[in-house]
Amino acid sequence: MKSVLVIGSGFMGTGIGQVCAQIGYRVHLMDINQAALDKAINTIQRSLSKLEAKGMLKDSPEAILELITTTKDLSSADKADWVIEATLEMEDLKRELFQELDKLALATTPLATNTSTIPITHLAQATRHPERVLGLHFFGPVPLMGLVEVVKGEKTSVDIFEKGVAFVRALGKTPVRVNKDIPGFVMNRIFSAAFREATDLVADGIATPEDIDIGMKLGYGWNAGPFEIADNAGLDTFLLVGQSLKALGDEHLVSRSDMVQKMVEEGCLGRKTGKGFYVYAPDGKRLPWPDKE
Repeated sequence: MKSVLVIGSGFMGTGIGQVCAQIGYRVHLMDINQAALDKAINTIQRSLSKLEAKGMLKDSPEAILELITTTKDLSSADKADWVIEATLEMEDLKRELFQELDKLALATTPLATNTSTIPITHLAQATRHPERVLGLHFFGPVPLMGLVEVVKGEKTSVDIFEKGVAFVRALGKTPVRVNKDIPGFVMNRIFSAAFREATDLVADGIATPEDIDIGMKLGYGWNAGPFEIADNAGLDTFLLVGQSLKALGDEHLVSRSDMVQKMVEEGCLGRKTGKGFYVYAPDGKRLPWPDKE
């Protein structure tokens, strides 16, 4: 049985671990925080139960959960067929982690990062085998979103890149090939530009998040508006993306308003906390933006 080591049991790591287990991979979910690991397992249990109720699972939730084990160290790296890093969007932290993984994992094992903004090449430079480092940028919530960016660093081998594409397809998701390493890759650069303008319009009192979302859906055919997307992914995630892009020299993609930062500081992270640009009822129903007249 193939196995995958997923490092980080936050929103993204939990989802990545779940979808890997759903296709039969033995999953080692690693985090240094036991409470975070316990929360991750509970989140996966609830998610699988919902998918089962909708007839979206091949196997039972119990069988899938049996494939997931939690760990507080990297000892399973030498036995993993894939290693996927999904930690905080902090380059120094990720570089230290990749340096350690490079020593532990077999030289043929792909080392993937779920970073949404940090250049793959920067992380690969911390390893002796940069050819096996690539980006697998999932979108959240991972069990429901069908897109993954497969990102090629400057030294990523063609073989590893194509293995990444095949792995994404095996997960039942659609790969978007990013053939050149660039901060934010493809989708985040496009969305960040739209989100920057949308948040500036709200900050200036020109329109509400609800009206902008309606406009983008009815006027441009988006399935969800920019604020719905941000709430679903987590405003803390979008804040980190913006900070990272700004640090990497792409300030033009980031809002001049500090609105998102203030919301994150107040604990309004979106759907996962019950309030963001919208408020969310206990049953998950989205309610209008609270400040709308």
